[in-house]
Amino acid sequence: MKQFQVGIIGATGMVGQRFALLLENHPWFQVKALAASQRSAGKTYAEAVGSRWAMSDPMPASMKDMVIMDATADIEKIASMVDFVFCAVDMKKDEIKALEEAYAKAECPVVSNNSAHRHTPDVPMVVPEINPEHLEVIPAQRKRLGTKRGFVAVKSNCSLQSYVPALHPLLGYGLKEVLACTYQAISGAGKTFKTWPEMVDNLIPYIGGEEEKSEKEPLKLWGKVEGDHIEDAKGPAITTQCLRVPVSDGHTAAVFMSFEEGKKPSIEEIKEKWASFVGEAQRLELPSAPKHFLHYFEENDQPQIKSARELEHGMAVSIGRLREDSQYDYKFVCMSHNTLRGAAGGAVLLAELLAAKGYLD
Repeated sequence: MKQFQVGIIGATGMVGQRFALLLENHPWFQVKALAASQRSAGKTYAEAVGSRWAMSDPMPASMKDMVIMDATADIEKIASMVDFVFCAVDMKKDEIKALEEAYAKAECPVVSNNSAHRHTPDVPMVVPEINPEHLEVIPAQRKRLGTKRGFVAVKSNCSLQSYVPALHPLLGYGLKEVLACTYQAISGAGKTFKTWPEMVDNLIPYIGGEEEKSEKEPLKLWGKVEGDHIEDAKGPAITTQCLRVPVSDGHTAAVFMSFEEGKKPSIEEIKEKWASFVGEAQRLELPSAPKHFLHYFEENDQPQIKSARELEHGMAVSIGRLREDSQYDYKFVCMSHNTLRGAAGGAVLLAELLAAKGYLD
C-alpha cells in the first residue's frame, strides 16, 4: 500500500487528539497538516492544546512542533499538502456541512467523525464490517459536487457501535423490533472527570439528539445504494434511551430484540452467528481491524468496561448475558470503546477501507 499524506481538521479537540495518537505510527498514513479554529492557528500543536491534552498517552513528539493551520481559511493550502483529511470539528451543523464540502470541492477527500453529513443521501456512512458496499455511491456524490477526487464519507454515531454490530448478523432471521438503552461515557461529550467534575457520582438521563441518531442511523447503515443515493432500510423498528454515566471511556447498551413469527433463532444459533461473523475489514486485513469483530463472554458479570474496552486495541465489540426475555424474544448487553471503535478509530478504519478500495488514489 502506498503512503498517504493526511491532515487532521479539528486537531485540538478530544477526537482530534485521538486521531493524532492513532496516526502516530500508522503504516499507511502520515500526518502532514494539523488544523483547528482561528484562535489556535499559528501556534504549535503543543501550545494550542496546552493543558487540554485529554489522552493518557503523551502528545506525539513528531506533531508537538507542527504549526496549526486555520481550518476554514487555509482549505486550498491544506488540500495541496495532503491526500485526504480526517475531520472532527466543533461547529454548528450547517457550518460543518459547508466546511466538509469545501474540502471535497478542493479535491481533498474528507473522512468525517461529525454528524452533519450522516443523512446526506449520497454521503456514505460506513462501518466497514457492516456496509462497505455503500462506498459505491461516491461517484454520484462526486458528480453532484463537480469533483474528480473529492468526496465526503462519514462514520456513524459512537453509541451505535455498542449494539448495532451485534444485531447486524441476525438480520437474516427477520429481526423485527429492538429496544436499546445506552449508558454512555463522558468522553463522548469531549469531557474528562477533571473538566466535568459534576459527573462524578452522577448520572444524566438525557443526551441531546442522541436518541434520534440512535434510532435513525442504523436504518441508513442497513439501507441500499439506489442509483445516486442511499435508500434507508424500513426496519427493524428501533427505540432507544441514552444516558450519560460516570465512566471515562466505553459505551454500554442493554438490548432487547424480537423476531418475525416462525423465524426466531435459538440462543446457540445467535452465539454461532456472532462467533463466525467476519466483515470486509477482516477479509482485507486492514491495519486497524480487530481480528475478531464480535466477542461473546459467557460469564454473567461480563463484559465490563475496565477489562473489555481495550479489547483488540479498542476496536472489538464485546457482548454478554444473552438470554430469553418475558416480553421480547431475547435480551443481551453489548459494549465498545467510544473514542476508538466509536469515533477516531472507526474513522481510521473507514479511511483504510477507502484506501484499499482505491477511492483515495
